[in-house]
Amino acid sequence: MAYDAAVLQRATEQLEKRRQQSEADLEKRRALVEKNAPEVLKIDARLRQTLPKIARAAFSGGDPTGKIEALRDENLALQAERDSLLQSAGLPADALDLKPFCPLCGDKGWRGSQMCQCLQDLCAKEQLAELSKLLDLGSQTFETFRLDYYSDVPDPGGGTSPRESMAMVFNACRQYADHFGDFPVDNLYLYGAPGLGKTFLSACIARVVSEKGFSVVYDTATNIFSAFEARKFSKSQEDLQDARDETHRYLFCDLLILDDLGTELVTPFIQEALYTLINSRMTSHRRTVISSNLTPAELRGRYTPQIVSRINGTFQAIAFRGTDIRERIRETS
Repeated sequence: MAYDAAVLQRATEQLEKRRQQSEADLEKRRALVEKNAPEVLKIDARLRQTLPKIARAAFSGGDPTGKIEALRDENLALQAERDSLLQSAGLPADALDLKPFCPLCGDKGWRGSQMCQCLQDLCAKEQLAELSKLLDLGSQTFETFRLDYYSDVPDPGGGTSPRESMAMVFNACRQYADHFGDFPVDNLYLYGAPGLGKTFLSACIARVVSEKGFSVVYDTATNIFSAFEARKFSKSQEDLQDARDETHRYLFCDLLILDDLGTELVTPFIQEALYTLINSRMTSHRRTVISSNLTPAELRGRYTPQIVSRINGTFQAIAFRGTDIRERIRETS
């Protein structure tokens, strides 16, 4: 899972704070032990010498069994004495033990070469905070999506109503999010007139996929292409590095949500950047959700045949129907 470097850094900093807190708590307990049961510290120092003594016994020659058993008995007796002293002082038996937040990795964040679940959870939390800067993740959930905002009047000629159509759209988006990575369709193209819920359902997908531990990046087409332009035309090394970091996020996150495709000023460079973005993510099997006011047919009048071919060939097109529901939302809020 390719978490954004900034997200991973913030999550790692949170883990470091936990580790420092655990060490500070240990020092406080140690001070209490020193004040109320000082003999425990001497016993604890003797217990830490057990392993070196066993090692010396094992390599001293002859049969070490008797020496090792004697050391074991001595160790058990010291533990019992320590526990009794701590109990008499009103302190727990593990008062001198470091108590990490995560016992699996000791708050290191990694178990060998694998990221520990504790660091994954922190990354997901930081990622949601990042997404919330652009999306109203506080209220935008599948549970709060309301179909009653859409008309239940069937289309002329006996067609389905916008409400029935949007129920299918909702189910498709929810299935995509709930089964991300295993869903039969990798990419979605959400299209329709403004105010029909494309951004809302995109936010719902972002929340669920992020909470499942995948890296998610949401941004508008204008911002994304601005980053590609900055990477190509930046003059200072600092600006260039920032642009590279941004475009790296767009290219390598598990899920990219590209909002408002079609609102950007189209130039030959933008055409090239869009093709690079879509093609690179497709060939590396990374998933993308695009939302746009343009129908699949209208894409042909705006983008190159190569881009249109990629979108129409590898994205599942999902049409949003109805009239702008924002006024109805305002009336009921």
